[in-house]
Amino acid sequence: MSQIHDVEEEAHMSGLTAGATGRTAGGPVDGGPELAEVADGVFAYLQPPGGWCLNNAGLIVSGDRAALVDTTATEARARALRTAVLEVAPNAPRILVNTHFHGDHTFGNFVFPEAVIIGQERLRTEMAEAGLHLTGLWPDVEWGHLEIVPPDLTFRDRLTVHIGDRAAELLHLGPAHTSGDTVVWLPAERVLFTGDLVMNGVTPFCPMGSVAGTLEALDTLRALAPEVVVTGHGPVGGPKVFDETEGYLRLLQDLAKQGLAEGLDPVALARRTDLGPYAQWLDGERLVPNLFRAYAEEQGEPRGSRVDMGELFRRMVEYHGGLPACHA
Repeated sequence: MSQIHDVEEEAHMSGLTAGATGRTAGGPVDGGPELAEVADGVFAYLQPPGGWCLNNAGLIVSGDRAALVDTTATEARARALRTAVLEVAPNAPRILVNTHFHGDHTFGNFVFPEAVIIGQERLRTEMAEAGLHLTGLWPDVEWGHLEIVPPDLTFRDRLTVHIGDRAAELLHLGPAHTSGDTVVWLPAERVLFTGDLVMNGVTPFCPMGSVAGTLEALDTLRALAPEVVVTGHGPVGGPKVFDETEGYLRLLQDLAKQGLAEGLDPVALARRTDLGPYAQWLDGERLVPNLFRAYAEEQGEPRGSRVDMGELFRRMVEYHGGLPACHA
C-alpha cells in the first residue's frame, strides 16, 4: 500500500464522516470540489486532485456564526465555494483567515465582502508585493475578474478567534512554505488546517520559505496532537502526513549537501535524482525550486531570504520540459 493510501486510510479510521453533501471525507481522487464534514460543524472544502492552484479551504460553523479558512484561485471557483458554504452555514462567514499570501488561497477573498480578513503581518506585505503575478504564470487559465483584498486584521505570532462557542487558535510558524504562514488549530475538535505548510500526496513547495523552518514547524504541529489534518492540497489526512513531509524535506537537505560537494547545479542534480516513494506525489517538478532553497540554506543563507522566483520557475519549467499543468 502506498504512503498516500496509508494517510487516507488513517483519516477514515480516525472517524471522519460524510459531510452535508453526503460524500466521504477525503474526497474523490479527481472530479469537482467537495465540502466534507471532518468534525461536528467543521468542514474541509476539497478541490481534487490538489495540484497547482487546486487548493483546499475550510469552514467552521457554530450556531449562527461561521468562519472560513482560505478561498480559491479563480472567480468561478470562489463563487462555487461561496455557494457551497451557504448550503451549510446559516449566514455568510464573518471571519476569513488566509493561511498565506499565494493567490490560490487568497484571490477569492473579494467574494466574501461580509468577512473580516485575518492574516499574519508578513502575509499582508507579501500579498501586496505579489499582486496578480500568479495569473501571468498560467495565462490560459480563466481567472475571471479578480480583486486583491488583503487582510483587515494582522497578527504577529498568535491569535485566538472565537466563532460562536468555538475557539480557533491561529499560529504563525516558519519561515516554512512562505515567511507569513498561519495554521488554524481547533483544540476542542482536534482538527488542524495547515495551509500549504503541509500537503498530502502533493510535493511540498518551500523556495519562498525554508526547508529547515518547515521541519521545525512540523515538530510544533506534532505537539498539538491533531486527529484530523486538513492540508493545503490533497485529501484529508491524519498526523502521518507530518512524517511523510519530513521524509521528503530530509531528502532535500541530503541532496543539497551532496550536490554542493560535487559542484552540481540543482537542475543537474534533480535530473539524476530518484525520488523513490515521493515520485508518486503530484507536481514533482517542484524538486528544482526546493533544491535551490536547500542549497541556499546549506550555504548559510537566512531562512526566508528573497529568491528570484521568476528565475526559479523558469528553471523548473526547463527541468519539467514545459509549463506544469494548472487546472484551476
